[in-house]
Amino acid sequence: MEHALTPHLRTLPFVLLDGALATELEPMGCDLADPLWSAKVLLEAPEKIRTVHAAYLAAGADVVTTASYQATYEGFAGRGLGADAATGLMQRSVQLAREARDAYWSGLAEADRASRLRPLVAASVGPYGAMLADGSEYRGHYGLDVKTLMDFHRPRLAALLAAGPDLLACETLPSLLEAQALVQLLENEFPDAQAWISFSCTDDRHISEGTALDACVAELSPCPQVLAIGFNCTAPRHAQSLLAAAAAVPDHKPLLLYPNSGEGYDAATKCWHGSRDAAGFAASAKGWLEAGARLIGGCCRTGPAEIAALAAWRTTLAT
Repeated sequence: MEHALTPHLRTLPFVLLDGALATELEPMGCDLADPLWSAKVLLEAPEKIRTVHAAYLAAGADVVTTASYQATYEGFAGRGLGADAATGLMQRSVQLAREARDAYWSGLAEADRASRLRPLVAASVGPYGAMLADGSEYRGHYGLDVKTLMDFHRPRLAALLAAGPDLLACETLPSLLEAQALVQLLENEFPDAQAWISFSCTDDRHISEGTALDACVAELSPCPQVLAIGFNCTAPRHAQSLLAAAAAVPDHKPLLLYPNSGEGYDAATKCWHGSRDAAGFAASAKGWLEAGARLIGGCCRTGPAEIAALAAWRTTLAT
């Protein structure tokens, strides 16, 4: 099986991921105060999702991630949509990203295409806790077994993969158990699929449910369909320590991170506090790269400015 990320990993100092989707959709007039979160925009204004993907590609992203993080059959059923409609919306999320990627690529001059690799589309697979829309993706402890988690994820994976993404982005996972359920699905039922596995972390060592990140990396690295392992939606102050621990695991998969901007979130008021600093975010990436990261991007409260700053810095590494 050809590794979807191999050309990028072989050629680039690091693979540049995109940034947040919701952070860009809200200023465009999208009300995301909804259990479906950004997946709500698939129903109401899908062209705005394509516009955000295009902005990240223009900023230099090598991978764009679909608006399917909170897209689930259960979530869409809560809006009165049947299975066929839900499948169509999930597949539309992949199509929007592919359309943006293809338009960007065809619009480049031949010399520009020769100087970079064709960007990839990663289909976002959010955790079971994202469907609950109660913050459980940052806690875990669902009280579910592997079989139940496999049953939950199976139809989503089938729908997303049928739309032809380059890989899956299994992200913000709070527990090793859920990652194991996803890997079992890949190995047993989707042998041609590839994915990265990304956890939410709460401190310098542990994923949200309490397992050490390095233990997760050791457990999952032997799976050939797992292309990279790391963390996202995590405060950047924890990044270097988490990476250092993961990098110490023998024969580990390429490490990834796409942390939040560094602003603080107040769950009581549902507001972010602090200020964004794209240049500072990119400056922090020097330490992440030195600690072992091979894929770097942004999560909540990051946008095209942060990705462009990372792209500009990466250019200096290649000279």
